[in-house]
Amino acid sequence: MSIGLSLLLVAAGAILTWAVTVDVGGVDLHTVGVILLIVGLAGLLLALVLTFSHESWGTRRRRDV
Repeated sequence: MSIGLSLLLVAAGAILTWAVTVDVGGVDLHTVGVILLIVGLAGLLLALVLTFSHESWGTRRRRDV
């Protein structure tokens, strides 16, 4: 999951959780929003860890002693 998709899920979850006041039969939009927030935050954390944990930040020379 990319950082952009994670931010999109967080934004959609926040909108459904705090901004939508419509009642839909059979679907609790507050719960769907909380689930999207949690999935988006977990995806964002995972994407950031994977992005900043690569060792390809430059060429490393191996020194044999």
